[in-house]
Amino acid sequence: MQKVFEELTTAFRQNSGVLEEKQYIDIVTKHTTLSEDSETIFILLQASGYPISYDDDRYTLTPYFTPSNKQRYCIIDIETNGSKPETSQVIEIGALIVEDGEIVDKFETFVSCTFLPEYITHITGIEPIDLIDAPTRKEALIALKHFMGDAIFVAHNVEFDFNFLNASFDRFGLGHIGNLKLCTIDLAKRTFKSPKYGLAYLIDELNIETATHHRALSDALCALKVMQKSFESLPKYVQSSDELLQFSVSSKRERGIKDRLEQKGVTKVS
Repeated sequence: MQKVFEELTTAFRQNSGVLEEKQYIDIVTKHTTLSEDSETIFILLQASGYPISYDDDRYTLTPYFTPSNKQRYCIIDIETNGSKPETSQVIEIGALIVEDGEIVDKFETFVSCTFLPEYITHITGIEPIDLIDAPTRKEALIALKHFMGDAIFVAHNVEFDFNFLNASFDRFGLGHIGNLKLCTIDLAKRTFKSPKYGLAYLIDELNIETATHHRALSDALCALKVMQKSFESLPKYVQSSDELLQFSVSSKRERGIKDRLEQKGVTKVS
């Protein structure tokens, strides 16, 4: 499904956020198996968290039309007992749902684990006893999947959290994560200057209080604070959620071109 997510997002961006039915079918049928038709794939896309909707024989990428300050975001942090999902697992998940700039829901859980290296306990403060009666990995992942919905997946160093969870979901037959993703490190680098952009450094730099670094929910909250700081300095041409996502990975040259166009009064830059 990952290929479907990528090709659809590219096509939506090339077609002003909307695809006609034939365009959609042409893309998804490239990846159709004997048991999946285009309608089934649409259901799977929505179930995976991919923000697609259908109306009037047209498909829409919803973040393309959603103002960035109105978007539903899921800010996530995980603690693990190792760095590779092939040989390690999640031991704690913390997540926040933010909508209209406000925290509207929270998710926090330990995850059952029989192997916890001492160095992980030293880093996180999580003890083996904390994990004994915790939900199983599958239970925790299913709960997280329902919690995320189709919100934009946000994390500090998003590739680690996203890829680790994606591999974990796949291992338990829960499919791939289709949510669009936003990295608060990438966004911070494009909106404010700092000698370093690691979360521990920014906690001090931004005077984030009550932070307990390397605990999932606390780090998710700190990532939210970094995102909010970045939102204060977004250029005016970043209006929609999808424009925010593209801005967060844009090159200095791309931003320079858009800045100059904005100064000339061109308010919508493709």
